[in-house]
Amino acid sequence: MDTAHGAGELDLGPDDLPDGLVVADRLGLVSCFNAEAARLTGRGAEESIGRPIESVLPLEDPEGRPWWRLTDPYHGLATRSGQPERNLLLPGGREVLVAARYVRVAPGGAVRRLVVTLRGTDARRRTERSNAELIATVAHELRSPLTSVKGFTATMLDKWDRFTDEQKRLMLQTVDSDADRVTRLITELLDVSRIDSGRLEIRRQPVRLDEAVRRHVKTMINGGCPAERFELRLSEQVPGLWADPDKVDQVLGNLLENAVRHGGGTVTIEMHHVPPTRTRQEGMAVTVSDEGPGIPEEAMHRVFTRFWRGSERGGTGLGLYIVKGIVEAHGGTVTVGRSDGGGARFRFILPAGTPAFLS
Repeated sequence: MDTAHGAGELDLGPDDLPDGLVVADRLGLVSCFNAEAARLTGRGAEESIGRPIESVLPLEDPEGRPWWRLTDPYHGLATRSGQPERNLLLPGGREVLVAARYVRVAPGGAVRRLVVTLRGTDARRRTERSNAELIATVAHELRSPLTSVKGFTATMLDKWDRFTDEQKRLMLQTVDSDADRVTRLITELLDVSRIDSGRLEIRRQPVRLDEAVRRHVKTMINGGCPAERFELRLSEQVPGLWADPDKVDQVLGNLLENAVRHGGGTVTIEMHHVPPTRTRQEGMAVTVSDEGPGIPEEAMHRVFTRFWRGSERGGTGLGLYIVKGIVEAHGGTVTVGRSDGGGARFRFILPAGTPAFLS
């Protein structure tokens, strides 16, 4: 078996590969069968080496047709260089992702080596389940406000003259609130999609984090939350941040809303300067703590995953996943723990500093 250029320097062997690797010679006899291939197929390398690849890997397509008969690598079209990855079945019905490459003596010549890679489908199935759950969640969350909007608008159109101005105003306020809920859900979905694909755009500009915190608290108080529920401990030493103000507002809004909704008593917002070290650059830390029931220790590691909702029903469970994605896109970190009062404590750190031309 030839090694790729540089493999000698890397001391890389077939068993070091993360995917299953099966190689057959010009006669179709297996010459390499690595450890991952053995794990996926349940066959040992000893019983596979030297045997025909069709018997070592009796693969079938989802319709039950023998894959080797369909592809015929040794006697098929001489222009073929391989087979793209596709889902196939091993004996017993286990699914694997299989791709093949035909190494020829010369272009259009006979196959002198057949290289097959195998991958398990567990990761893809988890992704598919996650996407299916996302679709189900979105459908559920959209149904309620859209049903409300449709009900109120249909009622007003049908019986407009029978309602007083106050009744009309109340119904239109409800429609407006439900429209905001739908808009927010769509925004969350777009953010999740961009985070998952690594395309979350960060439009950086100078940001004063202390001003952003005060603005959010004021907005929540104006929205009816008692002012005495909030305690601010903001550092006087506030270095400039080069961040996306809209995304920072999204993080703060999400954490404060969570604290108010799930926590009892006072919500404490602390902000302080984080000095640089040999392994960490200068930053600003914001901690949001509440006095609610807190998060169970066994659930701490799931808080920033999709669909985590804690003990409360409702909502998409995407908010903290988005918070983590935004903070990390800025080069920062976010953690969760237990506050001194027994509630939840969320802390995020954003790198400080602005470009030289703004200094």
